[in-house]
Amino acid sequence: MIEIQSAQELVDALRNGGDRLVILDFYSPGCGGCKSLHPKICQLAELNPNAIFLKVNYEELKTMCHSLHIHVLPFFKFYRGSEGHLCSFSCTNATIKKFKDALAKHGTDRCSLGPAKGLDESELLKLASINELSINLPLPSAVGEEVEDLVMQSSIDLSGILSKAGENKTALQGEGALL
Repeated sequence: MIEIQSAQELVDALRNGGDRLVILDFYSPGCGGCKSLHPKICQLAELNPNAIFLKVNYEELKTMCHSLHIHVLPFFKFYRGSEGHLCSFSCTNATIKKFKDALAKHGTDRCSLGPAKGLDESELLKLASINELSINLPLPSAVGEEVEDLVMQSSIDLSGILSKAGENKTALQGEGALL
C-alpha cells in the first residue's frame, strides 16, 4: 500500500494508474474500525497485485478529505482508467463483504479507451480553491476542448445577440421610445 502525502500526489497517482484498478483507503490512525480492518485490506491487496492500493491519512490531510466529502472512516473509493470514479463506500469488519464485492466487480482486467480520468473536475476545482492543488492544473483534454468550444459558441452567440440589441435600440429610438 502506498501512503499519499498530498492532494497533488493523489491526483498524480490516479492519473498514472492507467487501466489498473486504484483503491483509495481513507483512514485515521486513532480509528478503531480502521485499525481492525487494516490487516484484511492488506491481505486483499496482496491477493490483488494488479490493483493499486493507496492510503490517505485523514488526520494529516483533513482539508483535502473534507473537500472530497470524506466524513466517515474507514472510507473507500475505487477508480479505473478512463472510467474514473467507480464507487465509494464505508465498511467495517462486519461489512467487509461490501469491499470484497466491489473488488470482484471492478477488479477484472480490462482495457479502457483514453487517459486515466482520476478525480472529477469538480473535485479538482474544489482542491484548487482551498490551495491544496496548483491553480494551473490542466483540465483533461476532452474537458478542455469542451470548454473551448463553449467559449467560442458563447462569443459567437453573444455577438449576434448584441448586434440584434443594437438594431432594436436604433429602431426604438427612431420611434421615439424612452430608453
